[in-house]
Amino acid sequence: MLIASPTGSNICGRCIDQAQQIVKDESPGESQSFSLFSSLEEIPKPVEIKSHLDAYVIGQEHAKRAVSVAVYNHYKRIMVQEDVQDIDLEKSNILLMGPTGTGKTLLARALASFLDVPFAIADATVLTEAGYVGEDVENILVRLLQSADYDVEATEAGIIYVDEIDKISRRSANASITRDVSGEGVQQALLKILEGTVAQVPPKGGRKHPEQPLVSINTKNILFIVGGAFEGIEEIIARRRKKTLLGFSSFEEEEARLKGADLLEVVEPEDLLQYGLIPELIGRLPVVAALEDLTREALHSILLEPRNALVKQYQKLFELEGVELVFEEKALAAIIDDAQRVGTGARALRRSMEKVMQDIMFDLPDWDKIKKCVISKAVVTNGKQPRLS
Repeated sequence: MLIASPTGSNICGRCIDQAQQIVKDESPGESQSFSLFSSLEEIPKPVEIKSHLDAYVIGQEHAKRAVSVAVYNHYKRIMVQEDVQDIDLEKSNILLMGPTGTGKTLLARALASFLDVPFAIADATVLTEAGYVGEDVENILVRLLQSADYDVEATEAGIIYVDEIDKISRRSANASITRDVSGEGVQQALLKILEGTVAQVPPKGGRKHPEQPLVSINTKNILFIVGGAFEGIEEIIARRRKKTLLGFSSFEEEEARLKGADLLEVVEPEDLLQYGLIPELIGRLPVVAALEDLTREALHSILLEPRNALVKQYQKLFELEGVELVFEEKALAAIIDDAQRVGTGARALRRSMEKVMQDIMFDLPDWDKIKKCVISKAVVTNGKQPRLS
């Protein structure tokens, strides 16, 4: 094929491919390249993946182990699937469930920062069936394609985290005469993508139209991690278990007994079905990992230990102004008390810290000859001024 320019010169398709490759090789800094694993030895071991997650996510041992093993097996499967002829290795998509603020999205972000593979985070709440106002389900593949810098081969070995999956549950267990275009309809559209299909996606996103060039993406080797809070699923589990239990324990007692780690052991596919996920979607999410409510000790660790710990962040902001910031232990305890009262997990810690530090940071740039700022319990509980020296 010869392609003519307005000036009258011509170039063939093979020369275009070679020129494109030369430009790509000579300017590596202009686009992000992904060094996909070339051997089994290059794939990070589950222990290495979990060790990295430990630096960002406090607690949640079960969820971190489940994600580490699933990611390791996923890339091991991609490496050997051409050599294995007698067995079909299927991918294990992951469902993360747990209360808000326990670290589901943070787990996905920490994973993305460790793996040198394309990674995209999508939100299920904006998705609708094709033809309705909202985003098509294929648009989550567009985000992965864009994060891979439009490298289709790298895209087809990437990871997608779909957040708020519980928000697309069916409105009712009974069949409805109206279309559930952002609930059950989205779940049905997700089925083929999760399992593996060749999807046609518009490279720039948006709605498809007949004259638009489309990119083919095979989702067979894309790992999907989906997460949701599943608010109220404890009631469904307690109601199911109440039918099979002997004795005189009340519904409230049984529900209270299921808080925290007990949820890991007792959640069943029928509970997810009752909540509003369709059976086909549940079947395509074989690995279920529940995240526990954060304990007081976990909240204390979140304030101090991770690389993105809140105390470290504020200390760095003060350090840029030449001031040392110190939190007394009783002040941290008061911040944790306030966060537990709000009850939105680690997000409540940020709210409590902002409430305490806002006025102090307003005056910080005007401090002269101040080298140290000490936050006491009185600053947190009564709004007193910090000790300055």
